[in-house]
Amino acid sequence: MAIVVAFVLYKVLKTATSLAINAVLGVLVLTAAKLLFGLEIAITWVAVLICAIGGVIGALVIIVLNYLKVAFV
Repeated sequence: MAIVVAFVLYKVLKTATSLAINAVLGVLVLTAAKLLFGLEIAITWVAVLICAIGGVIGALVIIVLNYLKVAFV
């Protein structure tokens, strides 16, 4: 039983760490886009969630949507 609990805890912590790293990298990319390209991207919890799930690719999608004035304006 302890081995199962340890395995589940390992998987949960590994996933949480991965999401946190993706979120930080994504927000850094969004901040760099704001500073370098002058985009007015609203960094909301939705944007952070997209970055956490999609990582840098998610941040690039947000940048493209903002550039096209579709979302995150």
